[in-house]
Amino acid sequence: MGRTLPSITQAFIQEQEAFSRFRRALRRSDQLVLDELFASARKHLAAAAYAAHALPMETFLLAMLLEEHKEVLRLRHQLEALLAERDG
Repeated sequence: MGRTLPSITQAFIQEQEAFSRFRRALRRSDQLVLDELFASARKHLAAAAYAAHALPMETFLLAMLLEEHKEVLRLRHQLEALLAERDG
């Protein structure tokens, strides 16, 4: 029989564990930020399962970037609303 591929959740856990030494070398504040990035990637594991053509870490990084961009857009809209309120 052929090899079976690990589930996307298993791949995610393996990738996260692969960065454990890197994480330990970071300052505590940076460790918390890295943890948040991995948590944001975890939100998209169901979608990541459909990206079989990509390397798992590429998919997780894209999910992190997606969450970060959503936050930038949220803050941009909040700033625009505050500026409009101030000027209007």
